[in-house]
Amino acid sequence: MKQLPLGVRLRSDAVFGSFAPGFNAELIAALQDPAGSSLWLWGASGTGKTHLLQAVCAAASPQAAESSGARSSGARSPGARSPVAGPPAAYFPLDRALGLPPEALLGFETCRVLCLDDVDAVAGDPEWERALFRLFNEGTELRTRLIFASATAPRQAGWTLEDWRSRAAACVVYQVRDLDEAGRVDALTRRAAQRGLDLPQETSEYLLRRLPRDLPTLFAILDRLDEASLVAQRRLTVPFIRDALERLGETKS
Repeated sequence: MKQLPLGVRLRSDAVFGSFAPGFNAELIAALQDPAGSSLWLWGASGTGKTHLLQAVCAAASPQAAESSGARSSGARSPGARSPVAGPPAAYFPLDRALGLPPEALLGFETCRVLCLDDVDAVAGDPEWERALFRLFNEGTELRTRLIFASATAPRQAGWTLEDWRSRAAACVVYQVRDLDEAGRVDALTRRAAQRGLDLPQETSEYLLRRLPRDLPTLFAILDRLDEASLVAQRRLTVPFIRDALERLGETKS
């Protein structure tokens, strides 16, 4: 699996099994379809876009890449290039804080699956938009599956290059929906299970009543509660969590 040599690492917990689907079952099915088309995911911060992109990469084992390559053996249009045997998958964040130049995208078109995160962060930058346009065209010829994620739908981003705008809009677009109460309980339960914790439903509901409702914050506090329970050799019961939250100062005002 190809990763960038700049400290960007896939999270070990970012797999499909740890993602609470909520209203996103159709989207998850599309992401898990190895013969699927290029996709564009958009949604608010904290809805799990990065988790899903990294889950796609985690699922793209060499065996999966070989089986998906079999579908490219059929007839192709005249002049189409043969697939290049690149890495099974790569995750590439476009967060401007990383300070990457557009040339950093070169070579990633040979991946079987390429997941690009925070794509709207480079909207309005002509050089980056030309690089994305080139990547899309070359990836299409090589039959690379491209999966983009951004805070906005492709037609709403502030692109300046019309050719790239049209390519972005050609993707199958899904909005990543936020979770309701039951979905958040499910997400907390899955997160706890990954850490080997038994999290009763009443405990999850208590956390949702007392904590901010965005999942990154909930997960971070759950991790801290897990550490506190290990130190105290206590289960994550409501009384223990109530005392621990008071010590941590994490409850709502």
